[in-house]
Amino acid sequence: MVRIVNGLSLFFWESIALTSTLVMRLLLRIIGVSAPKSVFYGLATVRCSSGATISIGEGNIFRSMATSNLIGINRPCILSAHESGAVLRTGKCCGFSGTVIGCFKEITLGDRVRCGANTLITDSDWHTDDPRIGPAAPVRIDDNVWLGEGVKVLKGVSIGTNSIIGAGSVVTSDIPANMIAAGNPCRPIRQLDAAPTTQGRKS
Repeated sequence: MVRIVNGLSLFFWESIALTSTLVMRLLLRIIGVSAPKSVFYGLATVRCSSGATISIGEGNIFRSMATSNLIGINRPCILSAHESGAVLRTGKCCGFSGTVIGCFKEITLGDRVRCGANTLITDSDWHTDDPRIGPAAPVRIDDNVWLGEGVKVLKGVSIGTNSIIGAGSVVTSDIPANMIAAGNPCRPIRQLDAAPTTQGRKS
């Protein structure tokens, strides 16, 4: 019985992925965004303003349905580039689960970046008509970084290769490579011994 249930579940998610991916590739083509060999579980939201650029690397996975990641997703993936000249890039084999990326200037993700459920990455304070906010500042997340569930990466931040950011952290300043970091505000906790040469792409 367990095998039957697991088989039906696998068939269900493969069907969802096939349908969602076909629809998303069509929608992305309409707005001039490509996502080669990427897979979508449910429909993501992608908005690209005139003069902005969104570049999705090869083989990314986007999970937008509540149980497509069993830690629980409370929203679809949302990628947006808001102003002329804004550039949002993801590398190869990245994973996103209910991840929101809001770009006003520049956000760059390396290869194999794993964004856990309900993560946020933004290079702006938003509400750009409010004189109390500062200017947008670029965000860079290097290869093999893993963002835990609920992590928020705010403007002007760089996260070095192979680092892990603990669940619920708010990253407001740079995190070096090969580091476990956590907290609000996020701070380095422990140095990692060595960087892996590969990582899975599930988020």
